[in-house]
Parts: sequence; structure tokens; C-alpha cells
Amino acid sequence: MLGFICALGIEVEGIVKMMDKIEKKTVAKITYYKGEIDGTDAVCCECGIGKVNAAMSTQLMIDLYSPDVIINSGIAGSLSGDIRIGDIVVSDDCVQHDMDGTEMGDPLGMVQFNDEKRIEIPADKATADKLYAACKTIEGITVFRGRIASGDAFIASHERRQRIAEHFGALACEMEGAAVGTVCYRNGVPFAILRSISDDFNNNELMDYYKFREIAAGHSIRVIGEFIRN
Repeated sequence: MLGFICALGIEVEGIVKMMDKIEKKTVAKITYYKGEIDGTDAVCCECGIGKVNAAMSTQLMIDLYSPDVIINSGIAGSLSGDIRIGDIVVSDDCVQHDMDGTEMGDPLGMVQFNDEKRIEIPADKATADKLYAACKTIEGITVFRGRIASGDAFIASHERRQRIAEHFGALACEMEGAAVGTVCYRNGVPFAILRSISDDFNNNELMDYYKFREIAAGHSIRVIGEFIRN
């Protein structure tokens, strides 16, 4: 079974439109839609904004549906002048840019688990490869591979984005992906992040986010459809 955790309701709507035999279940006020897409079992939900919402949605999906792989899709801000609005970034790994234990001597981004410490959470290479290949089949979409940085803040200023890009070597920033990735990593569930760029690195404004998010979300839905079909 494929699991899709979406940052936007319009993405969930797009996936549900592709589904047959739909079953709906609401747990902790999160609604999960299970069905078949071209004969493949799939489940999706809108997680809400931020890392806590994303983590909760992911753990519930794993507990309720035991997906073989989880894909977090949504929109993101560019952290590179080469990555434009409408382009897509597929994760090689992800980090939490706002995890700050530097006062304790940890490097920025270090996550302390009960049994290990780590900064980067690796995405599943096979899943990321397939998402990347799906992007390549769609005319008009430019795709990049690399690190995605997540944090509980909407990063609008160029200066803050530049700091994240330089410190972590990330290509895009958003608010959920690393939380999804961390929960998947700790549960042993393969995952990947698919993010469509809604606001530009050099000349972004909050209005870019609202203006372009539907275009960006539409690109993500097209890629997901292609990914499932192939």
C-alpha cells in the first residue's frame, strides 16, 4: 500500500479523485481516505501545517494502515536561485533546520533520540528514484534532487533562506517533510518527500505562496499520478 501525506487539502482532493472503492476514517480529527488507484492500494490524508501535525498524521497512518512506503507531498520555498516557481524537488534526505541544541554543544539540526543522534534523515532511494523518473516524464516540469529542510516557521526573507541553504546545503524549505521522514525512519517505513516550489528564492513574498500554491500543488498531483501508474 502507498501512503500519501499532504500539506494541502487541494492535493488530497486531487488524489481522492483518482481513487476507486474509497473508504473514509477519521481519527484524532484527521481524515484518511483509502482506496485503489489503477489497481494499487493507497491511503492519503491532509496533515495540517507544522511538524507536530505531520508527525501525528504519519504515526497514525502507519498504525492504522501499515503502508509499504509513505510519500509526503506539498509545496515549498526555494533555497536556490536555480530553482524556480513550479519546479519540483525530490528528497535525498531531510533535516530539521529549527532543531537547536547548540547551547548544549550539539550542532544545529541535531536530533537526540533515546538511542542515537543524527542530523539528516535519509529518504528511500528507490522511491525517490521513481518520483524523479515520474517528474521527468511530464513536459514542462523541471526537477531537482537534494536535501529538504523543515521547521515550524514560514521562511519568507531571503536572508533567512540563505542561512538555511548555506548551513545545511538544502534546496527547499517547508514545514512538514522532516517530521514525516523522522517518524518513518523510526518505524522502519521507507519514505520520500516531493515538493513543488511555490515561492522564489530571490524575489519571494507571502503573496507568491498564495498565488502559486495551486499551480504548484497541481504539479505534485500530476507527478503522483504518473508515479502510481508506472
